[in-house]
Amino acid sequence: MLKEPLQSQFVKGNSPTVDKRETLTRKELIKEYIEPSRPVVIKHAADNWEAMGKITPEYIRQHYGHLSMNVKGIDYRFDHFIDLMLGSTPEKPAPYPFNINVERYFPELLKMCRPEIIYGKCDRVNHPLMPRRMLKGTEIYEMFLGGNGAAFPFLHIDALYLHNQMTQLYGAKEFILYPPEQTKYLYPQENNPKVSQVDIRNPDIDRFPLFREAKPLRVIIEQGETILFPTGWWHSTEIHGPCISLGRIQLNHSNWNDFLKDEYLVWKKRSRVVAPFIYGYGKLLGKVMNFQELFA
Repeated sequence: MLKEPLQSQFVKGNSPTVDKRETLTRKELIKEYIEPSRPVVIKHAADNWEAMGKITPEYIRQHYGHLSMNVKGIDYRFDHFIDLMLGSTPEKPAPYPFNINVERYFPELLKMCRPEIIYGKCDRVNHPLMPRRMLKGTEIYEMFLGGNGAAFPFLHIDALYLHNQMTQLYGAKEFILYPPEQTKYLYPQENNPKVSQVDIRNPDIDRFPLFREAKPLRVIIEQGETILFPTGWWHSTEIHGPCISLGRIQLNHSNWNDFLKDEYLVWKKRSRVVAPFIYGYGKLLGKVMNFQELFA
C-alpha cells in the first residue's frame, strides 16, 4: 500500500481553492455559486447569530452535560465528551460524533441561529407544505463536536443529494472537497454510490490507481464563517483543534428532482404502496415552489 498525502492542487476548470466572500446578496449567491454549482465560504453570514461567541465547549458542558450520545456503539455523557474533546491529540484523537440532532438535543440553539442562511430563492426545507416525513434519512440541523486529530471517517456525497451548509460556531474545521467531475477517480461503492471506497488519508494506489488523478480543494472554515456547497461535491473534514459546527441541509430547484428520486428509493424499502404517493406529492410540490420562486 502506498501512502500519498493530500495536497492542495489546481483543479482544471475550477479555482485552486474555495472562494471566501465578505458578504453576498441573494442574487449574487444564486448567479455566481448556486447556478454554476460552485462552493463558497461566506465570512459574515452568521454575524448576527446569538450563538456566535456564546456556544463554546464550556457552554455545552454546563447546559447539556447530563445528556448522552452514542458514538460507534458507546454512550458518552456530553460533559465527559467535552473533556475528551479538549484533550484530543492527533496521536490519541477523541471520538468524532456527527448526526447529532439539534432539534432533539439542543432545541434552544436553533433560536440562537437566526436569521437562517438560505441557499436558494426560498427555504424549501422548512416550506409550510413540506412534510418532515419527506426528509427521512437525514437530519435537518445537526451539530458536530470535534477535537484535534479528529476527522470525518470517509469521503462522501451527502444523503438524498442535499446541498450542504456548515457554520463554525467555535474553532475551525478543514474541508477537503472533490468536484463532481472527479467521481471517476474516487471509486464509489457499488451498493452506496455516495460513499467512496478510497481511504483518502491512506490510499491504496495499487487497488485504486485512478485516485492519483484526483485533485482536492482544501479550505479552512474559521469561527464565524459558513461554507455552502452543492450536492455532487465529494467531501470529508479534518479538525486541528476543538471545534463546534452547525450543519444544515438545503434544497432548491437544482437538486429537487434528484432529492425526490432518492427519497422515493428510501420509501420504497419501507412501503411500495406509500413510495409512489410521496414521489407524486413531491413532484406537485416542486411545481408549486417553482411558481412561488418566480416572484421571490
